[in-house]
Amino acid sequence: MRFKKAVSMALAGAMAASLMAGCGSSGETTTSDSSASNSTTETASNGEKQEVVIWDYFETDAQKEMMQTLIDGFNSSQDQYVASHTYVPFADYEKQLTLGIASGELPDVVILDGCDMSSFIAMDLFGDISDANIDWSEYLEGPMNSTMMDGKHYGLPFATNCTALFYNKDILDDAGVPYPDENTTWEEFHEMAKKLTDYGVTGFGNAAIGTDEGTFQCLQWLYTAGGSYTDIEGGKDAYQLMQDMISDGSWSKECVNWAQTDVCNNWKAGNIAMMQNGPWQIPGIEADAPDMNYGVTVLPKKDASSGQATSILGGENMGAVKKDNMDGAKAFLEYYNQTDVMVNAMKQYGSFPPKTEAAKDSYWTDDPIQKEFITQLETSIPRGPSPIWPSYSNAIQTGFQEVLTLAKSPDQAAKDTQAAVDAVK
Repeated sequence: MRFKKAVSMALAGAMAASLMAGCGSSGETTTSDSSASNSTTETASNGEKQEVVIWDYFETDAQKEMMQTLIDGFNSSQDQYVASHTYVPFADYEKQLTLGIASGELPDVVILDGCDMSSFIAMDLFGDISDANIDWSEYLEGPMNSTMMDGKHYGLPFATNCTALFYNKDILDDAGVPYPDENTTWEEFHEMAKKLTDYGVTGFGNAAIGTDEGTFQCLQWLYTAGGSYTDIEGGKDAYQLMQDMISDGSWSKECVNWAQTDVCNNWKAGNIAMMQNGPWQIPGIEADAPDMNYGVTVLPKKDASSGQATSILGGENMGAVKKDNMDGAKAFLEYYNQTDVMVNAMKQYGSFPPKTEAAKDSYWTDDPIQKEFITQLETSIPRGPSPIWPSYSNAIQTGFQEVLTLAKSPDQAAKDTQAAVDAVK
């Protein structure tokens, strides 16, 4: 398609790596975990088995062990393919994929940040696998949508997560503030945050840094207000809430400088009573503040008549690289599609399974913290998806920064951000 070729040329020539917090791990320059070749529709050296190479950016011991367990399980489950994986540093990931498109030196399967997948679909990196033996309807809608374009399937959601509302029970108890829950409205949330701030602890904080990490955390407020990433003015009530709370000190003004780790560190230190953050913070909370008495609930909804608030999806997808022979890639994705395989992998990985049945496992549903994230995932959506998401994100986050620094009124910020979004092509 002419459009795909145009987008491919533009992105291949100028695409910058967008490090999406909450979706993946930040990388350091390291050598490959595997000696496997990147050129992969070839016969493996151990007989007639076809080699299937997977690229990933996993760095922690738990992530590496999960990936090796997954590969060992696939290899022992059949005698037609042999899988291996190659580590590529996260900071270089998009660059290496773009170079691979130009050179033809690519793996069979790519594990990548879910919000980046549509860009690479447009660049023709991934092939249509709609005929794979997978029941696509078994997956959460948001994660599945991030693997698709024009009704076609180019991969499978691998891991998923989102943000929700953490609260320090001891601080709320001392301040006489009830715990937030699934029925908490924006008005009630604001009153809670004001009372906590009057008590002496900033009521709420999130990550609103001027990068896509900030978009990841702030965008849900726009959606919950009735807008979208292309309909800013439809969600301008979110701008009003933000500015009202910044003005009275109940939403930390430091949020425009905070990444998600900064938010969590301030929350653990007792500087803020409630925070928006994700499940990837839980291991750090348990390690650094093992005695903290806290809870998690879904994000506040707009008003009493509204449904559950939206959250924004993070996590990874597995894409099947477009080749003449994609059978090995499809076989690996079909293996991961098995509920027990996915459950075991996500227990090791420390994230949530994107398949509805897998997410019902008692490992998550019996845990009072984890199950709240499962509930929040039901109304979570991907960023975009759009092949030019970075341009949208830049425009959207500029608007949030203007509101949260009181540089513009909500009405003016909404008008100007809408114009900037409309200009994205």
